[in-house]
Amino acid sequence: MDYTDLYINGEWRKTAERFDVINPATEAVLASVASADIADADAALDAAETAMKSWAARTPRARSEVLRKAWELMAARLEEFAHLITLENGKARADAMGEAAYAAEFFRWFAEEAVRADGLITHAPASGARIMVRHKPAGLAVLVTPWNYPAAMGTRKIAPALAAGCAVIIKPASETPLTMLALMPLLEEAGVPPGLVNVLPSRKTGALVNHMLHDPRVRVISFTGSTGVGRKLLHSAADQILKPAMELGGNAPVVVFDDADMDTAIEGTMLAKMRNLGEACTAANRIYVHEAIAEDFTRRLTGAMRALKVGDGTDPTVDVGPLVNADTRNKVAEFVADAVAKGARIECGGTMPDGPGFFYPPTVLSNVPETADCVHDEIFGPVAAIQTFTHQDDVIRRANDTEYGLVAYVFSEDMKRALQVCERLEYGMVGLNRGLVSDPAAPFGGVKQSGLGREGGHEGMLEFMETQYISAAW
Repeated sequence: MDYTDLYINGEWRKTAERFDVINPATEAVLASVASADIADADAALDAAETAMKSWAARTPRARSEVLRKAWELMAARLEEFAHLITLENGKARADAMGEAAYAAEFFRWFAEEAVRADGLITHAPASGARIMVRHKPAGLAVLVTPWNYPAAMGTRKIAPALAAGCAVIIKPASETPLTMLALMPLLEEAGVPPGLVNVLPSRKTGALVNHMLHDPRVRVISFTGSTGVGRKLLHSAADQILKPAMELGGNAPVVVFDDADMDTAIEGTMLAKMRNLGEACTAANRIYVHEAIAEDFTRRLTGAMRALKVGDGTDPTVDVGPLVNADTRNKVAEFVADAVAKGARIECGGTMPDGPGFFYPPTVLSNVPETADCVHDEIFGPVAAIQTFTHQDDVIRRANDTEYGLVAYVFSEDMKRALQVCERLEYGMVGLNRGLVSDPAAPFGGVKQSGLGREGGHEGMLEFMETQYISAAW
């Protein structure tokens, strides 16, 4: 069965209006998907309200067992999900397999966290009253997910919400709704009751989400996407004083000191830059290399980038698939043209191939000036923009000189200095001598314009819970 309709109250719901999902490698239509409207949103809210009453009343262990079963089922079907991710998103098979495994792991992690919403009983030192603190489900949650991780950005929100006792309505990105829809039969098999998880793909995202955020039954909005859209959602959420979890944009710096292990630095930079083809808020965006090693670093990074094979991600020998759509590819090309016009030098790549497909080659730019647009905005593509530095204080200032604060990367063998630098970086996460920070067991999130709240770790479940304090005497 093709899962291309809305998923509401455990049933597949057809709509008159539909939209096409495009394969970015071939530009062919993959599927026609149902587009939800306001009436569909109301039906999902009604279903979620009913389902949450009994789900929240279940014991934490009962909720945990359902999530554990979801992990087992998804872990057994990684190939299936990876293939679907590649078809609708474009990422190469290895990247897609990595995402599928990462997505499944959120079910296992939050199956374990579901039984750990620990409270507190203590004796108030001044009044003598007993202080009782507990965590309870916050309420219905609206989840809005992006196209760059069609599986993981959904499970990273669904799993903690269910662990906390909440019901959810998911609005997946229009570019990549198929993976989330395909997950629903698996959740049914795992024992998720009808109405607890609802999926509303739609081309009317703004109106649909705004309507749900003004329904008094909704108490949480969890969003992953651009800072601009995040601001709009926060404005909507303010009317009902909703609990927001916002994972927004980034402008990640990589700082490579002259004492860095070169193999580690190249490997880490490649991972930070090219994971998911650079289409990630955690992707390396500005690469600062100490001038003493800049020539060697640039040569070796260029060699590694040039060696990557570009093509349709369904081919297991391909390293780099297409970007998700024409707009994303064209924006990358514009960043490169702008940097070159301002003095940057192309070390490899830099030329957009003929179609079909939204391909852009792995590209290395050296001598990138501070005035280049790519220094101040997310590239969201396979372009490594290299700058040099001499002094530690200067590179920290430059790394922090952005409205974003999601993740930074530091490479140095001097642990004392490296940790001092990490503490001075204005970022919610830092990768020290590694190019990957995402982990279901860790609190993922940023500061400044990069977001509010955390996903993953113990904190991820608390985003879907409210703290209740009871003052008692006995």
